[in-house]
Amino acid sequence: MIKAVIFDMDGLLIDSEPIWREAEKELFSTVGISLSDEMCFETVGLRIEEVVEHWYRLFPWNNKPKEILQEEIIQRVIDLILKKGNALPGVFDCISFFEKKNIPMAIASGSHYRIIQAVTGKLNIQDKMKVIYSAEEEAFGKPHPGIFLTTAKKLNTEHYHCLVFEDSFNGVIAAKAARMKVIAVPEDIHYGEARFAAADLILKHLTEFNEETWQKFTI
Repeated sequence: MIKAVIFDMDGLLIDSEPIWREAEKELFSTVGISLSDEMCFETVGLRIEEVVEHWYRLFPWNNKPKEILQEEIIQRVIDLILKKGNALPGVFDCISFFEKKNIPMAIASGSHYRIIQAVTGKLNIQDKMKVIYSAEEEAFGKPHPGIFLTTAKKLNTEHYHCLVFEDSFNGVIAAKAARMKVIAVPEDIHYGEARFAAADLILKHLTEFNEETWQKFTI
């Protein structure tokens, strides 16, 4: 039986994946790397430190410290979220659904706390969450299950009683590695990809989540 719900954030609650791509393309160009959309897709769900390290290993640069580049990307993402970030379809109804059932909710995101704060403030959902947790406190980001296991502990809920909503494949793998139930809501461009079959259920949008869907996880 599900006793708690854990939401990913980027690309699930807020339409931020295009924002991340814009920020990454803009800032990586300052170190001579021209990222395509496909290249950005490779690192969806990873922490910014891991994204920067990934591209540094492939295309090392020496004109800017990695830490400075990370900070510039974080700040650019925050600026863009505050300027044009929007909730994805079904977010508020989904949160309200669990609120009415008194199911505690959490956000477990690979983003830094400053970005999480910007998003939850923009969407005005911070008070709806019992726990807000960032992978920046973990030794490893997704697809390592640590972020979800720690979030479950903070919720005082056993991992097998948690339902995770994720948009990224790395997140789905992390949730399954934590032995949790997971609903995948992939970005439109990735919907239908066979790899998401690892999830317990795949939705095109959160608007598809309803009482009938919920009953599948209450047995």
